[in-house]
Amino acid sequence: MNCKPMLFVLAMLSLSAQAAQSGKTLEHKDWEVVCDNTLTCRIAGYGKEEDPSGSILLTRAAGPGTETVGEVTLGDTEDDSEPAEKLTLWINGKSAGDLVAADDNWRMSASQTSAVISAVKGSGKVEFKGGTKPFLLSGEGAYAVLLKADDVQGRIGTPGALTKKGNKPESSVAKAVPTPVIQAAKTLGGEPRLLTASESDALKTRLLATVNHNDDDTCDSLYSPAENSDPETDGLTLTPLDDTHALLSSLCWRAAYNEGYGYWVIDNQLKGKPELVTISGSDYDKGEITSVQKGRGIGDCMSQENWVWDGKAFRKSYDGGTGMCRYIHAGGTWDLPTLVTDVKPVSG
Repeated sequence: MNCKPMLFVLAMLSLSAQAAQSGKTLEHKDWEVVCDNTLTCRIAGYGKEEDPSGSILLTRAAGPGTETVGEVTLGDTEDDSEPAEKLTLWINGKSAGDLVAADDNWRMSASQTSAVISAVKGSGKVEFKGGTKPFLLSGEGAYAVLLKADDVQGRIGTPGALTKKGNKPESSVAKAVPTPVIQAAKTLGGEPRLLTASESDALKTRLLATVNHNDDDTCDSLYSPAENSDPETDGLTLTPLDDTHALLSSLCWRAAYNEGYGYWVIDNQLKGKPELVTISGSDYDKGEITSVQKGRGIGDCMSQENWVWDGKAFRKSYDGGTGMCRYIHAGGTWDLPTLVTDVKPVSG
């Protein structure tokens, strides 16, 4: 089996690699932080790796004086897991009160959130009782991750810092970055059509020229069909976007539990230079391309990217993942974006 696609997916899913690129994420032991482009930071903590009983999420928006919001989710992947009717926070063997049920998760009060942060920064014992078995939150890695969030948000040395508090004025804290706005454009409703052999042959060289031919970026299936590929669904297809643009798509790679389709924008006459959007797409629907990839075969951790058509190009509208692969929920534990946008729907 060609290992290039797998290397690509592993690199894409690595939070450590993201940290090296953006400086806004960190994964350390049983904790991780992911800060998005608006400087909102989401901090996730887990039990020990062999314990899928739950996870905690601390969310803090950028800017002076913002509160940290805490919530808890209990694992549901074990055979004996049952929905909890009540969930109680215990710190160092003493009850710190019940949490409030919120959708499928549990919300902590401001005082409970503060108490949990104080405990995990040191050697405190934090438990959540009420599920099939107690969820014992690990403190390993917490301080480094909390410090990273403070650093990204410019809070170190201020009274509101999670870690290194000080007397620097709150006004020195980094302000939230405005959310980018994307105006979605109307697209045609035509069905995709499979290109003819002669049309495909005329395009393949130009399409491959847009792809970087290295271990992490490949579209081998364009010129060498993947095993078990179906020409009707995996071959090169054209979908109309508007009166002047079309979307080309083709299977690029297939691995053990993931696959990626290439998507390119080109003129309706198929004469110009194709513009590559992604080689790891999963689906296209009504002006939006989506890529969803598993971190491992059981699907307990995922990554996702979205692109929206704005009338000229597909603009990336979302990039993120679901946190560590800890077998807590099928499909992933949390929504931890590195990129968020405000997509304005097509008017009318």
